[in-house]
Amino acid sequence: MINYDKTEIKNNLTLDNIFELLNIWGGNPEYSEFGILSETICHNEPGVGSKKLYYYSNSQLFKCYTGCDDTFDIFELVIKVAYIQSNKEYDLNDAVRWVANYFGIAGSVEEDAENLGLEDWKILANYDKNNIEENLNSKVELKIYDSQILSRFNYNVKLTPWLKEGISQEAIDQAIIGYYPGGDAITIPHFNIDGDFIGLRGRVLGKEEALLYGKYRPLKINKVLYSHPLGMNLYNLNNSKANINRTGKAIIFEGEKSTLQYQSYFGFENDITVACCGSSVSAQQMKLLGQVGAKDIIIAFDRQFQKIGDEEFYHLKNNLLKIKAKYGNYFNISFIFDKNMLTNYKDSPTDEGPELFLKLYKERIII
Repeated sequence: MINYDKTEIKNNLTLDNIFELLNIWGGNPEYSEFGILSETICHNEPGVGSKKLYYYSNSQLFKCYTGCDDTFDIFELVIKVAYIQSNKEYDLNDAVRWVANYFGIAGSVEEDAENLGLEDWKILANYDKNNIEENLNSKVELKIYDSQILSRFNYNVKLTPWLKEGISQEAIDQAIIGYYPGGDAITIPHFNIDGDFIGLRGRVLGKEEALLYGKYRPLKINKVLYSHPLGMNLYNLNNSKANINRTGKAIIFEGEKSTLQYQSYFGFENDITVACCGSSVSAQQMKLLGQVGAKDIIIAFDRQFQKIGDEEFYHLKNNLLKIKAKYGNYFNISFIFDKNMLTNYKDSPTDEGPELFLKLYKERIII
């Protein structure tokens, strides 16, 4: 069993992570100037309570202003929701482990940071696999929204910042990416494997709004919040599934922009990419890749560390090892891991152009 640090896990959760949990639990959340407003799923079934559950981003605490009349953290909310919605009695350790597993946050593994050889990568962290088979065989249905909303955005504005990052206008057009003046945001529609419109994320351009609520968040238009649980879908799979099936290969990036860069560099006919929209991969996302015929999966996450051996280095490395431990029996998994730090801090493997990406791809770690 992996050892998890409660404080470390809580500090790794973003506002969007909290929003996603409240959303999948039926809390109908919305962003506010202090954090998030949600229905009181802490003591009610979904759809029953009022919007009196507040999440304060500065303290990372919830406050229920009705039935509970109490203050608690995300782990205690997990315990409450598990009991109310699933009749499961979780203790604190169960709740911490559940959150860590859901978001792919690795537990502690002591290793020599300078030893980056293949043998080192074969030392996998132990992982609780009790529910992997069940999750891979489960069925998930996502809400489908009316795609007519997409016709209301501006598609004539040149998205100069993205064009400068190597994304072609053709890739932008295929992804139906536009601009929403009312929210000062680039609009990024998400579709399920069949091409149904299931969510709308916005890349907020205003600096103040981005600082308050994060650069990327689901957009709310005419009182409709176009959100979906990111871990239950893969961005761009509706476009790349035929190529993945043909080649048996899939590349998983963190963000949507990386898939657009890949298309721009190598052409739509060679696109085998998806984005998990985070730094973890869920069982549902792996299941989707299996459905379209993926056998070899390349994890291509951002370079989220500043130097070999720092805290972020261990976090990323352990996260990748855990993905291998969870799904290595079902897929051939390899990792693009910029151990020579050829990219910049927090860069995607595609951010520095096609030549460097191909170099990183060739030198990826294959276990």
